[in-house]
Amino acid sequence: MSLQLWANNGWLRPHQTSAKEIQDLLAIVKRDLADSRGDISADWRFGIAYNAALKLCTILIYASGYRPETTLLHYRTLQALPVILGPERKTDAEYLDACRIKRNTVEYDYAGGATKNDAEELIEFTTELREAVMSWLQQNHVELLLSDKEQP
Repeated sequence: MSLQLWANNGWLRPHQTSAKEIQDLLAIVKRDLADSRGDISADWRFGIAYNAALKLCTILIYASGYRPETTLLHYRTLQALPVILGPERKTDAEYLDACRIKRNTVEYDYAGGATKNDAEELIEFTTELREAVMSWLQQNHVELLLSDKEQP
Protein backbone atom coordinates (compact mmCIF):
# COMPACT_ATOMS: atom_id res chain seq x y z
CA MET A 1 0.00 0.00 0.00
CA SER A 2 1.19 3.52 -0.76
CA LEU A 3 0.80 6.79 1.11
CA GLN A 4 -1.43 7.99 -1.74
CA LEU A 5 -3.77 5.06 -1.09
CA TRP A 6 -3.74 5.95 2.62
CA ALA A 7 -4.72 9.50 1.65
CA ASN A 8 -7.47 8.15 -0.61
CA ASN A 9 -8.76 6.16 2.40
CA GLY A 10 -8.85 9.35 4.49
CA TRP A 11 -6.00 8.30 6.78
CA LEU A 12 -3.64 11.08 5.64
CA ARG A 13 -4.07 14.58 4.26
CA PRO A 14 -1.64 16.64 2.17
CA HIS A 15 0.95 18.56 4.15
CA GLN A 16 3.61 20.98 2.94
CA THR A 17 6.50 20.86 5.39
CA SER A 18 9.49 23.17 5.67
CA ALA A 19 13.11 22.89 6.69
CA LYS A 20 12.21 24.75 9.90
CA GLU A 21 9.44 22.30 10.79
CA ILE A 22 11.75 19.33 10.18
CA GLN A 23 14.54 20.98 12.22
CA ASP A 24 12.11 21.65 15.06
CA LEU A 25 11.10 17.97 15.08
CA LEU A 26 14.76 16.89 14.94
CA ALA A 27 15.44 19.14 17.93
CA ILE A 28 12.69 17.32 19.85
CA VAL A 29 14.28 13.98 18.90
CA LYS A 30 17.68 15.20 20.11
CA ARG A 31 16.21 16.47 23.39
CA ASP A 32 14.18 13.33 23.99
CA LEU A 33 17.08 10.97 23.28
CA ALA A 34 19.22 12.93 25.75
CA ASP A 35 16.47 13.05 28.37
CA SER A 36 15.69 9.34 27.98
CA ARG A 37 19.19 8.59 29.22
CA GLY A 38 18.57 10.50 32.46
CA ASP A 39 18.30 9.21 36.00
CA ILE A 40 14.53 8.72 35.98
CA SER A 41 12.22 5.71 36.08
CA ALA A 42 12.35 3.11 33.32
CA ASP A 43 8.72 3.95 32.50
CA TRP A 44 9.54 7.59 31.79
CA ARG A 45 12.77 6.75 29.97
CA PHE A 46 10.76 4.38 27.77
CA GLY A 47 8.02 6.95 27.14
CA ILE A 48 10.48 9.66 26.23
CA ALA A 49 12.37 7.36 23.84
CA TYR A 50 9.03 6.33 22.30
CA ASN A 51 8.22 10.01 21.69
CA ALA A 52 11.55 10.45 19.88
CA ALA A 53 10.81 7.44 17.66
CA LEU A 54 7.32 8.76 16.93
CA LYS A 55 8.77 12.13 15.92
CA LEU A 56 11.19 10.41 13.53
CA CYS A 57 8.28 8.63 11.85
CA THR A 58 6.42 11.96 11.74
CA ILE A 59 9.38 13.49 9.92
CA LEU A 60 9.18 10.74 7.30
CA ILE A 61 5.48 11.36 6.68
CA TYR A 62 5.82 15.15 6.62
CA ALA A 63 8.77 15.00 4.22
CA SER A 64 6.68 12.71 1.99
CA GLY A 65 4.01 15.39 1.73
CA TYR A 66 1.39 14.12 4.17
CA ARG A 67 0.09 14.50 7.70
CA PRO A 68 -1.87 11.76 9.50
CA GLU A 69 -5.50 12.34 10.44
CA THR A 70 -6.13 12.32 14.18
CA THR A 71 -7.90 8.96 14.28
CA LEU A 72 -5.24 6.33 15.05
CA LEU A 73 -2.59 9.05 14.72
CA HIS A 74 0.28 7.22 16.47
CA TYR A 75 -0.57 3.87 14.89
CA ARG A 76 -0.63 5.23 11.33
CA THR A 77 2.50 7.32 11.92
CA LEU A 78 4.42 4.20 13.00
CA GLN A 79 2.95 2.01 10.26
CA ALA A 80 4.19 4.47 7.63
CA LEU A 81 7.78 3.49 8.44
CA PRO A 82 7.99 0.49 6.04
CA VAL A 83 5.86 2.27 3.43
CA ILE A 84 8.45 5.05 3.25
CA LEU A 85 11.76 3.35 4.13
CA GLY A 86 10.96 -0.02 2.58
CA PRO A 87 9.35 -3.35 3.45
CA GLU A 88 12.44 -4.49 5.34
CA ARG A 89 11.30 -2.04 8.05
CA LYS A 90 8.02 -3.92 8.67
CA THR A 91 9.34 -5.59 11.82
CA ASP A 92 10.54 -2.18 13.05
CA ALA A 93 6.99 -0.82 12.69
CA GLU A 94 5.67 -3.86 14.57
CA TYR A 95 8.23 -3.30 17.33
CA LEU A 96 7.27 0.36 17.61
CA ASP A 97 3.59 -0.54 17.72
CA ALA A 98 4.29 -2.88 20.65
CA CYS A 99 6.17 0.04 22.26
CA ARG A 100 3.14 2.28 21.64
CA ILE A 101 0.93 -0.13 23.55
CA LYS A 102 3.43 -0.44 26.41
CA ARG A 103 3.89 3.33 26.57
CA ASN A 104 0.11 3.77 26.84
CA THR A 105 0.03 1.25 29.68
CA VAL A 106 2.79 2.90 31.72
CA GLU A 107 1.42 6.37 31.06
CA TYR A 108 -2.25 5.74 31.77
CA ASP A 109 -2.74 2.43 33.61
CA TYR A 110 0.03 1.54 36.05
CA ALA A 111 3.66 2.16 36.97
CA GLY A 112 6.45 -0.34 36.45
CA GLY A 113 5.38 -1.76 33.10
CA ALA A 114 8.66 -0.90 31.36
CA THR A 115 11.95 -2.37 32.52
CA LYS A 116 15.39 -0.82 32.37
CA ASN A 117 16.16 -3.21 29.49
CA ASP A 118 12.98 -2.15 27.65
CA ALA A 119 14.03 1.49 27.92
CA GLU A 120 17.63 0.86 26.85
CA GLU A 121 16.52 -1.27 23.89
CA LEU A 122 14.14 1.44 22.67
CA ILE A 123 16.74 4.17 23.16
CA GLU A 124 19.24 2.18 21.06
CA PHE A 125 16.61 1.44 18.41
CA THR A 126 15.61 5.11 18.22
CA THR A 127 19.24 6.21 17.94
CA GLU A 128 19.69 3.87 14.98
CA LEU A 129 16.38 4.97 13.44
CA ARG A 130 17.53 8.58 13.67
CA GLU A 131 20.56 7.71 11.54
CA ALA A 132 18.32 5.97 8.97
CA VAL A 133 15.94 8.94 8.83
CA MET A 134 18.81 11.41 8.45
CA SER A 135 20.27 9.32 5.64
CA TRP A 136 16.88 9.12 3.93
CA LEU A 137 16.44 12.89 4.21
CA GLN A 138 19.93 13.44 2.81
CA GLN A 139 19.16 11.20 -0.17
CA ASN A 140 15.56 12.25 -0.82
CA HIS A 141 14.88 15.68 0.69
CA VAL A 142 18.16 17.47 1.25
CA GLU A 143 16.25 20.76 0.89
CA LEU A 144 14.67 20.03 4.29
CA LEU A 145 18.03 19.86 6.05
CA LEU A 146 19.54 23.10 7.26
CA SER A 147 23.26 23.72 7.00
CA ASP A 148 25.33 23.57 10.18
CA LYS A 149 25.25 27.40 10.33
CA GLU A 150 21.45 27.39 10.21
CA GLN A 151 20.97 24.71 12.91
CA PRO A 152 19.07 25.90 15.98
